[in-house]
Amino acid sequence: MATETLSPELEAVVARAAAAAPAYAALTPVERARLLVALADGLDAAKADLVQIGMRETGLTEARLNGEVNRTAVQLRLFAETVVDGSYLDARIDYADPNFVLGPRPDIRRSHIPLGPVINFSASNFPFAFSVLGGDSAAILAAGCPLIVKAHSGHPELSDATAAVALEAVRKVGAPEGTFQLVHGREAGVAILKDERIKAGSFTGSIGVGRLLTDIAAARPTPIPFFGELGSVNPVFITADAIAERAGEIASGFLTSVSGSAGQLCTKPGFVFIPEGSALPEAVTAAAGELAEHRLLDPRIAQSFNDRRDTILETAGVTPLIEGGVRFDDDGQGWAKPTVVTVSLDDFRAGHEGLVEEAFGPLSILVEVPAGTDLAALMPEFYEGNLTGTLHLSTAEAEGTTENAPELRALVAALSKQVGRVLFNGWSTGVAVTPAQQHGGPYPATSNDSSTSVGTAAIQRFLRPVAFQNAPAAFLPEALRDDNPLGVPQSIAQAGESGDWGKRFGA
Repeated sequence: MATETLSPELEAVVARAAAAAPAYAALTPVERARLLVALADGLDAAKADLVQIGMRETGLTEARLNGEVNRTAVQLRLFAETVVDGSYLDARIDYADPNFVLGPRPDIRRSHIPLGPVINFSASNFPFAFSVLGGDSAAILAAGCPLIVKAHSGHPELSDATAAVALEAVRKVGAPEGTFQLVHGREAGVAILKDERIKAGSFTGSIGVGRLLTDIAAARPTPIPFFGELGSVNPVFITADAIAERAGEIASGFLTSVSGSAGQLCTKPGFVFIPEGSALPEAVTAAAGELAEHRLLDPRIAQSFNDRRDTILETAGVTPLIEGGVRFDDDGQGWAKPTVVTVSLDDFRAGHEGLVEEAFGPLSILVEVPAGTDLAALMPEFYEGNLTGTLHLSTAEAEGTTENAPELRALVAALSKQVGRVLFNGWSTGVAVTPAQQHGGPYPATSNDSSTSVGTAAIQRFLRPVAFQNAPAAFLPEALRDDNPLGVPQSIAQAGESGDWGKRFGA
């Protein structure tokens, strides 16, 4: 793939980012942290105005968007603390060892450096948390990389307003010009992704578009890493004892998780495996009451969801439990009520091709499983990668001492191989912004199954390791110096240790 000539406008954008890269990477951790906090403060100050724009453009509720702004600001502040702490640099020092068991060992020190300019493609369903200043953007800036954001077409006015907040924060703290920039249009985003000065990309959206962008990044003369969150159906397994113990509570939590934000969440529970003949369908019906309709994000998403819903309802053996539906207004906007259906395991297997694809909206499928079914085998039979997998257990089962404990452990092991986060007695929607969070999973959940887009490990996507051998102290990064002026955690291998490796495990 040859590098394409950019338009003058896009050339200026990429040139500014490339020029800013060394200066921004050279900022001290405290200086970079101040930018992240300034971004968070700016979001807080502009929240009322930003939320009103977001409500108009996306149809999401004021409460949801207020919470999303708060989450975005918290993540920026968390990353500020992480940058100063320095543990994300994974600094390692192996002191020179003339008596090393394989021959004299040189002084080797390893840490991480920023990749360079990165383009982030915004998401439609999280106009704050995965958009202009969302998780990917925060991680890119925390890593020390200049950021170019491709705004989502579903909320262009909000993107511009948020970008204004970001540019003011950059100006306020004196960060280099070109540290943050915003562009509009898919063609512009693709053209920038192809430019050799761009060193990585990130994306949250559909499998089709995500795969297209991933392939573009891989096909460049110099391939670059691309971190895409692409799709997930988030299977749930509920035991008979859990249903007997708290069917009403489970049903209520399930409906809240499926209907929240009109089901337009990558972590929505799309498939729920329950024992055949259980009381859960009846409990779900009882808990449903009169479910309110909710506007979907835009006409394209609404039509796509309506088509998927029709396909599912037309599949042999599928029975509506909660009918739901989609109403289109004069502007083409779709207003959805939740749909929940049931299907036997045999019919699910027979109609697998039409059922297993993600339905991006308020719809979920209860799969009724006969007694004696090997639950662990269902994961590799039906699914590739997913963001989450959930188990609902009874109080006794949670202690791990019941007769079915081996079966449940096998199910947990199967889930661990195919999802990024395994939940117990909860619901996958509502991703906690914490250091240990994992928001990723095997393909097609994400394009890189070792990465996360939430939590402090998200920063490491936009760094690469470099080792320094026998480097004079004056030429070492501060994180690798013996005096450790940054105070970062250092993993140190002293001289003379290698002769004792493995001895404590010998017979």
